[in-house]
Amino acid sequence: MKFVERRMCGMDNVGIFKLYIRQEDQLHRIKAAEKIVGLWKRVFLLLLLTVGIYGLMAWFGLGSQPISKQATAVSVSTYESLKLFFVLGRMAYGLLVGVLLLFFSSFLFWGFTRVPYRKLLTMQLNVVGVLLVERIFWIVMMVTLGLEWFVSPLSFGIIASYFTDKEWIVLIAGVLSIVQVWIVWFQYKFIRFIGELARWKTWILVLSVHILYWACAVWLTYFDVQFL
Repeated sequence: MKFVERRMCGMDNVGIFKLYIRQEDQLHRIKAAEKIVGLWKRVFLLLLLTVGIYGLMAWFGLGSQPISKQATAVSVSTYESLKLFFVLGRMAYGLLVGVLLLFFSSFLFWGFTRVPYRKLLTMQLNVVGVLLVERIFWIVMMVTLGLEWFVSPLSFGIIASYFTDKEWIVLIAGVLSIVQVWIVWFQYKFIRFIGELARWKTWILVLSVHILYWACAVWLTYFDVQFL
């Protein structure tokens, strides 16, 4: 009964996984919906999950080279304290990443399209969901094979490492992955369908936002490796 009332009022419920398995149907429903219900609860839950997964990544040692270098130079208690602060710092970083990807990315897309902000948040919920699955894959690769994220089998960094020893090239290639390619395509399709933008405008917008994030990711990773 509530479902019928929502549909009659132009309201639609948000399902994080629906756009993965029934994409065309969900895009039509989101485009027609006057109001998205259940959005903020899912935003909160996804941010909580993001913090947890980034904490788990830190716990298993992803990106922990800076403190690992201190293992023999400090006492055991000091080293354990450093590990704790590292995990807490990564959890805070995960929250920041989640907020930027959900709210700031939606704001950027909203500023250049006619797509309502809440509908863009729905799109970004699915983007962050896919990225979290990729992070879980990074954890598995780290624990089983000792591979850092930028040489994950899903990234192009593993390919670049066979052709060059230059770290900055491997880092740039490592930021690009099969998951990132899917996200670019998904955002293009969503914004193009909901916002009815021209193809070339949509491609420029989506790629520009991703280039900004990729540049930041490469710089932060290079800073971690070189200066910490």
